[in-house]
Amino acid sequence: MDNPIRLHWLDPRDPQQPFPPAHLAMRDPNGLLAIGGDLSVSRLIRAYSSGIFPWYNPDEPILWWSPDPRAVLYPDAMRITRSLRKSIRRNDYAVSLDRAFGEILRQCSGPRRRSRGTWLGDEMRDAYQKLYAHGYAHSVELWGDGQLVGGLYGVALGRAFFGESMFSLRPDASKVALYWLSEQLRAWGFTLIDCQVGSPHLQSLGATEVSRERFLGLLRTTVNAPPRTGRWTFDVAVPAAREHIAP
Repeated sequence: MDNPIRLHWLDPRDPQQPFPPAHLAMRDPNGLLAIGGDLSVSRLIRAYSSGIFPWYNPDEPILWWSPDPRAVLYPDAMRITRSLRKSIRRNDYAVSLDRAFGEILRQCSGPRRRSRGTWLGDEMRDAYQKLYAHGYAHSVELWGDGQLVGGLYGVALGRAFFGESMFSLRPDASKVALYWLSEQLRAWGFTLIDCQVGSPHLQSLGATEVSRERFLGLLRTTVNAPPRTGRWTFDVAVPAAREHIAP
């Protein structure tokens, strides 16, 4: 007889309640670990530090995940195709950090092809906006003629960046944003970009899958590194023509 499904319940009244060990996550669906709790800054920081992230639809309770294997992109291993290289070299765009975090969230919350649906509801957007206000969440914006045409956002702890979502309104826009983020994270000595769950799209960009055990080992050596909190700006030279960025 199959073992009954058991999920750890997190009390929303106790944001300091510990998460269960990640190895207790379910195999099907892959990585489902806990249910409930809240999206407070303290709980989210502990979740990401433990290789756990929230993912649920707006009409569901909060679900917490730690899949096995885990998709990881190392900043110095992003794959640059010929077409992407052409997009990077064009001078018809500008790129910025932490300039339009709220708009990035709004764009990422819309339904798109090949996405996981409209999972980024009001509660989730409010939570990441608070992480941004505390200096833990960051966005990369790609601009064209004063309009936001692509970008991504995620959470940074120590030398790890936990990618959450991206969007494109022009071909390759989110890939170009990811390229410049990778270049900056590499310059800052970041170890990894967490991509959560693998896909052919992520693999085409150079992401690789590692075991959950390996991923948690990487986290133990990265999340406790001196943090780079607060608003980010690029140190590396990036396209930044004023006419391309909205005031």
